[in-house]
Amino acid sequence: MTTEITSVKELQKMDPVFGQLSFDNHEQIVFCNDKDTGLKAIIGIHNTVLGPALGGTRMWKYNNEWEALNDVLRLSRGMTYKSAISGLDLGGGKAVIIGDAKTEKTPELMRKFGEFVHSLSGKYITAEDVGMVTADMDTVRSVTPHVTGISESLGGSGNPSPVTAYGVYMGMKAAAKYQFGSDNLEGKKVLVQGIGHVGETLVEHLTKEGALVQIADINENRLEEVSKKYGATIFRGDDLYSADVDIYAPCALGATINDETVYRIKAKVIAGAANNQLADENVHGPILQERGIVYAPDFLINAGGIINVYAEIAHYDKTEALRRTENIYNTTLEIFDYAVKNKLTTQKAAMAIAQNRIDQRKKENAKR
Repeated sequence: MTTEITSVKELQKMDPVFGQLSFDNHEQIVFCNDKDTGLKAIIGIHNTVLGPALGGTRMWKYNNEWEALNDVLRLSRGMTYKSAISGLDLGGGKAVIIGDAKTEKTPELMRKFGEFVHSLSGKYITAEDVGMVTADMDTVRSVTPHVTGISESLGGSGNPSPVTAYGVYMGMKAAAKYQFGSDNLEGKKVLVQGIGHVGETLVEHLTKEGALVQIADINENRLEEVSKKYGATIFRGDDLYSADVDIYAPCALGATINDETVYRIKAKVIAGAANNQLADENVHGPILQERGIVYAPDFLINAGGIINVYAEIAHYDKTEALRRTENIYNTTLEIFDYAVKNKLTTQKAAMAIAQNRIDQRKKENAKR
């Protein structure tokens, strides 16, 4: 996994937590440890001005604990802006569990994690992310009510991935309209990197519209399965970043747009589901802009999932959740226009609009 901080020597030059580049004024960081279950987790709460911090739990075998800390900080910060730009009364938070989800995840470990979540008294609400499934959230629900994305049989909304994919699809169509003059994706060459739950559903939307879809993933069995199911072409080239496509859709882990790849990308639109696609938003956002590549901010277009799980705590139905997710199309176009008018990258434009909403709410809260 690519991170902003990669060496111990580099880490030793700064404060271990507050000096992290991704700390960005986090309100709270909780380190969770349990010897009996083997749980080692970190919960990051970035901002709760708009409401409780809602964000998924990711289980990943990180190379080291610094990498896990940096990841949770980047992810929780992103959730703050995701909720704000989507008009939700939620703050930003995220959790990571250090370990291999395929071999080290147990019901006991998930219940213990749920106890740590419960100890925060609702300041952080968890949900599923990489390495997690709905059944894991059901296990967490057995010890705390502060969890979303639980099974429909338990009163939840189930797996949010299909709604996330729909939002990415809407954002991609908006970006295509802005770049190519039409949101019709028929005949457009699209490369989807990462075909998990969200990536596969995105492939389904794209192939139904007639896009020429190529897929890439580290799991060869998934590639074959999704290829046969939707007629997508498996990418077999040496360098997917320099692939001759119209649209690049990163749907796996973040930071794929970095110093090594940013000048190789041939696609004219980047629109995908992965979080934190820009390894350094201050460097790689401007480079994409200079190269004439339209970037749909990830925390905007992948917000369908949080919009969907928000339905579990905000008392509006699935129809309303889908309506809000579909509106990602309009919001994306508005942000592109705002970026041009204010001479900003699309990433900075989206962040500015989100931050304005947070600042306004902070002023209102101060008056009460």
